[in-house]
Amino acid sequence: MIHRRAFVAGLSALYTAGLAGCSSGGAGKETAGAEALAEGEIPLAELMKEGPLGDKFQGRADAPVTIIEYASLTCPYCNQFHKNTYPKLKKAYIDTGKVRYIVREFPIGRTAAAAAVVTRCAPEKDYFTLFEKYLVQREVWISQEVRPDAIYKVAAQTGMPRDKFDSCLANQTIIDGLVWVKERGRQFGVVGTPTFFINGKKARGVLTFEE
Repeated sequence: MIHRRAFVAGLSALYTAGLAGCSSGGAGKETAGAEALAEGEIPLAELMKEGPLGDKFQGRADAPVTIIEYASLTCPYCNQFHKNTYPKLKKAYIDTGKVRYIVREFPIGRTAAAAAVVTRCAPEKDYFTLFEKYLVQREVWISQEVRPDAIYKVAAQTGMPRDKFDSCLANQTIIDGLVWVKERGRQFGVVGTPTFFINGKKARGVLTFEE
């Protein structure tokens, strides 16, 4: 059984770590804030500093190009990118060793925060599978209030036991680690999702394969 008070408090901390919105990238003014890192192109060495949970990536670790995506699992624009652009990108560049592709969580809303925590509990081999399932099956689990049963319905497709799912939602180590990832993203000027860094150069919105 989930200890609901701790569960809600943990997700609230992750949700409020840099309140931001899902953005198409075509509107809205980015806030520069006090962080110098948010200005211009960011050195790849700065971007590649891993948080306490480490990075999740696909492709060769020594690929000549590194793409980092900051994503929220509830974001419809992230959904569009992963439906339309990502499969082509993976086939042409990630699978061929030309691109190292890193996903970093930037959950917008408590429901997205819950799904991000659960995805981090998946075995290494299932992380990207579950990440994609949450994105493409949005209608199954997204709601204004967090619905653990609906969120578990997607996680169960990867074979995650319910007891592991329940304990994961209250895992403070993962929650704290994801707060670090989101706050670090803010220092890089991330204010909406999806936001990409391609060898340090920032781009926002639903990038096409050609872009």
